[in-house]
Amino acid sequence: MTPSGLYVPLITPFAPDGTVDLPALERLAADVLDAGASGVVALGTTAEPSCLTASERASVLDLLTNVCRGAQLIVGANDAATLQAVPASAAAALTLVPPFVRPGADGVIAHLTALAAASPVPLVIYHVPYRTAQPLPAEAIRRLAAVPGVAGMKLAVGGIDTDTMELMADPPPDFAILGGDDIFISPLLALGAHGGILASAHVATADYATLTRSWEPALGHRLARLSAALFAEPNPTVIKGVLHAQGRIATPDVRLPLLPAAPQSVRTADHRSRMTRTTFQPDLAGPEVQMPPPAP
Repeated sequence: MTPSGLYVPLITPFAPDGTVDLPALERLAADVLDAGASGVVALGTTAEPSCLTASERASVLDLLTNVCRGAQLIVGANDAATLQAVPASAAAALTLVPPFVRPGADGVIAHLTALAAASPVPLVIYHVPYRTAQPLPAEAIRRLAAVPGVAGMKLAVGGIDTDTMELMADPPPDFAILGGDDIFISPLLALGAHGGILASAHVATADYATLTRSWEPALGHRLARLSAALFAEPNPTVIKGVLHAQGRIATPDVRLPLLPAAPQSVRTADHRSRMTRTTFQPDLAGPEVQMPPPAP
């Protein structure tokens, strides 16, 4: 099955005592699935997985595996040991192009070929060169698409570059191309992408789901402005701030090295979220936090 539609890479909400707030995570997962998401991503980079203990990661994965019965679960897993913990019921594992070492395209392909052979589920490769420092030309992505066990790619190159244009002009068959740069999801969908893995879709979920199912430029423009506000500071700090402001999580807390988003960033993104949402109004987890209106 080729992944398609909207996947929400879920945050890890924290309770006031600093522990992982599993009930809030369960509510968030249910909210986005009810609003039209095809599935969720567990333990993706938005979840701050490197800041979670092994026990916390296992608890998150167990919970989301149960929530996603009947929906698609993608699990962040970047090495052979972590891949072995991915449940066989998962649709795929989201596996990062190896960062920092810059092994070149041949090294990337060899590495991911070995991981695909060891994985109990198909891989969706996460290609984000402005973070990994490893570019991949369109030709290398086509070679990856031919690897057995590779189902698709989360494509996040920071825009629509020439390699993206070349890839989308002749996409590999049965290979899902999922946008991962929230601000640029609309033009990528216009070029033929199958959907997106979008952290912004914690809010206005139904609108992002609509956009991934049937591209519409006016909606894409509005959601791009929302995504820009939600990514004004390091992800997921603003998203957590907005979810807290809307009463959907108990705290906006993140763990070091992240710091909470500035109040003005949260106010701006919250305002744009409320102006953008046209269909989905989730049940709130608690009383809404009253915030000053955004600056003009």
